[in-house]
Amino acid sequence: MSSIQFLSRLFSPRLAYRRISAQNPGVVFLSGYNSNMNGEKALALEAFCCSAGHSFIRFDYTGCGSSEGNFEDCLLGDWKNDVLTVLDNLTTGPQILVGSSMGGWLMLLVSLARPEKVAGMVGIATAADYFVSALRQLPPELRKEAEVKGQYKISSKYSATGDYTMKYAFVKEAEEHCLLQSSIPISCPMRLLHGMKDDVVPWQNSVRVAEQLESDDVDIILRKNGDHRLSQPDDLKLLVTVIDDLMKKLTKKDQK
Repeated sequence: MSSIQFLSRLFSPRLAYRRISAQNPGVVFLSGYNSNMNGEKALALEAFCCSAGHSFIRFDYTGCGSSEGNFEDCLLGDWKNDVLTVLDNLTTGPQILVGSSMGGWLMLLVSLARPEKVAGMVGIATAADYFVSALRQLPPELRKEAEVKGQYKISSKYSATGDYTMKYAFVKEAEEHCLLQSSIPISCPMRLLHGMKDDVVPWQNSVRVAEQLESDDVDIILRKNGDHRLSQPDDLKLLVTVIDDLMKKLTKKDQK
């Protein structure tokens, strides 16, 4: 396992990260909401990249895991800036971004901001626009209550308490980063994995992402019995296989 390090920034909390320096294309893993860099997918990808001789980075967003900062103060735009900071300061050459849930949303935003740094992308239960659409689907009285109280709860079996408290300000800021209402000008290869038993982000969300992407090199892989996390052994094997295939494709393209 790579050793933990910290990326210092002027006027911003330090970001905790683990890195393997090897050949490109490297892989940068983006975790989901209220998650950290020590999940099963991140560890499986690090082990694969280590054995395959490719660079790899996993890190914690501000206020998450081992990074500094207060989680409650963070907005989606802050975490987008974290990813950009990691790409700009810790990577050389184009990377494959692997985004899980909210990390898939951030992956798309970062690819738009740094297209020259992104060779390909793999989304896992990609949650583009999810927080905003989830709020809009609430009954009017609950939306009004969330606005007045400044927060609301969404149920989740992945939370120790059975739900997450979402800040209304977080979701309103996230509206500035919505992507699915128009074409997404991303042209690199994209692979989208999604579990059909995902009870958080519907698998149709990945289909919508694929429809909006300008890239023609987009594949959707649905796991009939897969849940939101897609962290079962067979799910992880599939993830590694997809990334290995994408790496080989990108390497072959660079050699032409």
